[in-house]
This record gives sequence, structure tokens and C-alpha cells, in this order.
Amino acid sequence: MANLTELQISLIAIGIVVVLGVVFFNWMQQRHYRRGAEEAFGSKHEDVLLRTGVSDGEDERIEPQLGKEPLHESFDEPDAESAGITELAQPTPGSAQPAPESAQPTPEPAPVKPEGETVKTERSPVRPEASHVKPEPRFRPAMHFTPLGPGPAPAGRRIVDSIAAADAVDYVVGIDGGTSITDSNLSELLQRKFDFGKPVRWLGQQEAEASWEEITAESSSKGNYINLRGHLQLADRNGPVSEVSLSAFRDMAENFAAQVKAAANCPDIPQAYAQALFLDEFCTQVDVMVGINIISKDNSVFTGAKIHVLAETSGFKPGADGLFHYRDENNATLFSFGNYEASPFLPNKMRTLITHGVTFLLDVPRVANGEIVFGQMMYLAENFTDALGGVMVDDNRAPLSDSGIRKIRQQLSAIQSMMLARGIPAGGETALRLFA
Repeated sequence: MANLTELQISLIAIGIVVVLGVVFFNWMQQRHYRRGAEEAFGSKHEDVLLRTGVSDGEDERIEPQLGKEPLHESFDEPDAESAGITELAQPTPGSAQPAPESAQPTPEPAPVKPEGETVKTERSPVRPEASHVKPEPRFRPAMHFTPLGPGPAPAGRRIVDSIAAADAVDYVVGIDGGTSITDSNLSELLQRKFDFGKPVRWLGQQEAEASWEEITAESSSKGNYINLRGHLQLADRNGPVSEVSLSAFRDMAENFAAQVKAAANCPDIPQAYAQALFLDEFCTQVDVMVGINIISKDNSVFTGAKIHVLAETSGFKPGADGLFHYRDENNATLFSFGNYEASPFLPNKMRTLITHGVTFLLDVPRVANGEIVFGQMMYLAENFTDALGGVMVDDNRAPLSDSGIRKIRQQLSAIQSMMLARGIPAGGETALRLFA
């Protein structure tokens, strides 16, 4: 140090100050973001899979439930065995349009994925590793079901006949032109459909009393529309629309109306944002995936080749998402099954794949006639269980009992009743948009 000049000493001191400043700045930024995250996601819930309290006795095993209380007053008291049901989220219900008192669920923790988790969502699939092959018994023929689901869409232009239902889940702006709006102006609107973070639809009316038609890039040149309605979806599985996006959508509609010399009718933004938050709360209450595990016995494994043959025999079709889907006559998925482990079921890899189990999945809000479809899924799950020589288990890898299956059916029925009471029937057009 004695040989250092004053300049060198000054530079060293400045360097130390800069490093300390950077460290302090990073600490402040981390503290700021941690505080923001705690404010946004800070509600602390007990882990359903780890809690020790029981309802009927101290030695009973507690399974994951839709809430701490039954969803419907007519339910029986919860059994010790439960079902593989995982909720994507479970905030406290809002107050604008509450579901019937008997159907109000209580807040539920977000799912935790320990080893043996029955239901896999898109967010965090966690599964154990595979091992070695074991001979398996023959399987009985699959029962053929009559597909359930909505009828085929009409040919030609798509007529929108449920404006009231759409208004409940969309921020709707009206543009009343009085005279025909040109195709080039419509093209400008359609090009901005993906600018607002949520799905956008434009509807057109060719005469004052005519039906509303959905306008697409293909149909925009075929109709002379005098009135328009712009629909910005208020919520989806990623959460509610932002207030900024609502404002931007309103501004676009007002600017467009001024450009074509039309009148714009745009609802209040704060009120629409509050409606979006309430809708998102309701969606998280009913956004449930039912899952049934079939796992191998004694650490044996299932072969992909046999699973593939069994799937085709039972009427399943492979999908690009790594699942096999059971579809109705309109090609809508009723339920699916996938690998209990991490590897997806890809057709070109099924010959060499081995696994410890498969998981059947039913997306509750996207399926009409949920109890009937659940019965179909359970029949095929039992078929797979016998054919593969496995065992059907719940979230804790305990054999799934008749009472556990009955409880799934009750909870599923309660969820779909909540949706019907809200005017958003499960499997309907509006539900399919909200839970896409």
C-alpha cells in the first residue's frame, strides 16, 4: 500500500463504494419484489395433504377435499377415504352474484404435489421414476358409450344466440353506425384481437333487428354490418383482465367509432374491472380436475405397448399433448388419461415406454352431464385396472374405496350445479371459453 499513489487509492475506494452500492441496490430491489409478491400471494393456507386434523376421529386419514365443508348441504359427512380432486385455486367468493348458500365453498389451498399425487394439472406435474416389466393379465372388451355433448355447429355464418351469457363474462362495447361499415375498417379491428391479453370477439348486425353474427377474418368481407359489438373476455384460467387492457380496449372502440362516424357505447372501466375480479373468483371455485390413479403392484411396471393397445380398444385417441383423449361425436374431449410419471404418452415412443401408472383426468367445467361422463370414465378406469393388473388409488396411494368414488360424484355434481345456477353451464360455449 505504501507504493500506491493517491490516485490508485482513490480508485480503489471508489470501486469499493460502487460494489457496495450495487449490493445495496440489489437488496432493495429483492426486498421490494418480495414485498409485492407477499401482498399479491401472501394468504397462507394449510397443506391439505399434510394436515393432521380429522373430522370423525383422530386416527382417520384425511384426503384432499374441495373445501373444509361440503359444497352442498345435502352431502353426507366426509368419509375417511376421499377422491383425487385438485383445485387450481380457491379464493373467497365475491358478493355481486353469489351462488346459492348451500353451494358456497370455503377457501381451499392451492394443490401441493408430493409423491403419489393423483391429479396432474398443467402447472406442476410431479411423478416418480419407472422400473422393470412384469407379465399382465388379459383385459375384457371395452363398453361402447353413446357420446354426450352439444350438437354440431350450424354451417355458414356463426349466429350468436346467447348475448346475455356473453355479457356476463365479457366487457362489451357497442358501435352503432347506422350505415354500412367498410371491410377495410373491420380488418383494422380484427388485426388487434390479440393486443389485450384476453380473447376478443367482434359481432356484427346487418339490420337493426337481425341476429348478431361473429365476425372473423374470413367472414368480414361477406357482411355489410351497420352495428358492431366488441367483446373482451374478463377472465380465463390465467386470471382476470387488467384494468389497463380494459382501458385500451375502450379507447380503441371510441377511436374507431369516431373514425367511421358512429356512436360508441362503452361501460365504466372500474365497474368492469370489479366484475372481472368477481368472475375470476367464481371460476377458481369451480375450476377442478378430477383424477383417478392406476398404479402397478409390487414395484412392477406397465408397458407402453400394452397401454397403447388398450387405449385404442377402449376408444381413446392419442393427442399431441401427450395424453389419450376420449371424445364425443363432435370431437370434444370428455376425459383423458396420461402417464402417472413425467414422460408424456407420445405415439412414436409408446413401444419402448414403461411406467408405474396412468392417471385418468376429467376437466369438470368443460364437460356437460358430468356425473354420466364420470361414470363412463370410471368404467374404463376399472377396465384398465383389470387389464394392466394394477390397483386404483387415491392421492395418498391408498386403494380408492366405493365411498371415495361416491364422494367424487357428489362434489362433481355440486360444482356443475353451481355453474348452472350462475348461468354458465358446464360444457357450454361460455364455460369452454372461460376454461380454455
